[in-house]
Amino acid sequence: VINWILKKKNFSGLYNVGTGKSRKFIDLARCISISIGKKLTIDWADTPIEIREQYQYFTEANMTKLYKAGYNEKFASLEEGIAKYIEYLK
Repeated sequence: VINWILKKKNFSGLYNVGTGKSRKFIDLARCISISIGKKLTIDWADTPIEIREQYQYFTEANMTKLYKAGYNEKFASLEEGIAKYIEYLK
């Protein structure tokens, strides 16, 4: 997305960037576990009471504005992106 924006003239504004599909944090943990070849072990903890009211339990990038601006490239899935990033880090 950044490379696409850099090629545009007079492009400005705030744009969401993501797949537009909500995923769970456990999905992220599983992807990392698989990519590094380690068994996933999680010790679950409740969200602290003092932040429960403010905690953002759901996020999903609304990609409409970026697509309307002309962006049409496909985004990698969480699985593809994590695997690629872990390989890069190795």
